[in-house]
Amino acid sequence: MTLRADTIEPRFSGDPAPGWRALGWALLGALAAFLVNNILVIGFGGAHLSSLFTEGLGAAWVPLAVYAIFMGAGVAFAISSSDTPLRQDADRIHRFNLYIVRSLFWAVFMIGVVDALVALMRVENMLSFFFDKETVREFTRSAFVAPIFHFPLIALGFVIGAFTRTLGFSWLALLIVASELLIVFTRFVFSYEQALMGDLVRYWYAALFLFASAYTLYDEGHVRVDIIYAGRSSRTKGKLNSVGTLLLGIVTCWTVLVIGMNGKTAIINAPIVNLEITQTGANGMFIKYQMAAFLAIFAVTMILQFVSYLFESLADSRGEPGKREIAAPAH
Repeated sequence: MTLRADTIEPRFSGDPAPGWRALGWALLGALAAFLVNNILVIGFGGAHLSSLFTEGLGAAWVPLAVYAIFMGAGVAFAISSSDTPLRQDADRIHRFNLYIVRSLFWAVFMIGVVDALVALMRVENMLSFFFDKETVREFTRSAFVAPIFHFPLIALGFVIGAFTRTLGFSWLALLIVASELLIVFTRFVFSYEQALMGDLVRYWYAALFLFASAYTLYDEGHVRVDIIYAGRSSRTKGKLNSVGTLLLGIVTCWTVLVIGMNGKTAIINAPIVNLEITQTGANGMFIKYQMAAFLAIFAVTMILQFVSYLFESLADSRGEPGKREIAAPAH
């Protein structure tokens, strides 16, 4: 069953909380600034924010200005809409996050199918029936395949995501099972297997677990050690969740981003910049660089959801109406 991404618009109420809202939107502004700065560093050779400590203010004025603009815009938005209830902000951020996640689902679904088909044609030398030798040779380069197939499909995924209202986690899980069954069937019945088949399963597995994490947080589906927490009141739980979100959740996600995207040679940036492929080379799918990007997507979507969760938790701690009721898991 496909999870619903949108529900009936709820009615929000609650006392203004301009300080907390300014903090939350400033965090989102910092996230946007970090991503913009990363593009400037990777694409245009700009200075990283860390150059402030090594080369001084003169070298770091651009990233500082980007942070000031985006974080300032976040604070300004919070101040200009100071009467907005916390739960309304939480819902707004969650819905935007849903759009990102469902768009990425469509992107990885389409890329998985198309890239697997291209890889199969490449391995079985079927491309020569449609293209000349020079073009066939180009199909062995990720720098040729990615701009022609991957990037347009990613853009198309975001277009489709704007018109759909469901999350495809269940369907993606079904596709993974079908892919695994195909491997078993072709291996043991026809004694046939290619590296691209395992690549497709790993690709969709990675997307399933990393993209679904934010929705799982929204649905209270993550494992929680709640020996003390379970017996607390709603207000106490809200306070504990607020502190945990700020000190543990958001900090952990920022750690992933800072370590993984600290310059061109960082563990996330490097595979993306080089459009890295697996060691199987032309025998496999050209999606390893995307799986590195999945880690950044995981951190970004989790930060968005954690800010939404922070607003919800703060509203709970203040005893505001409209608390979401989480359905108990079926046994």
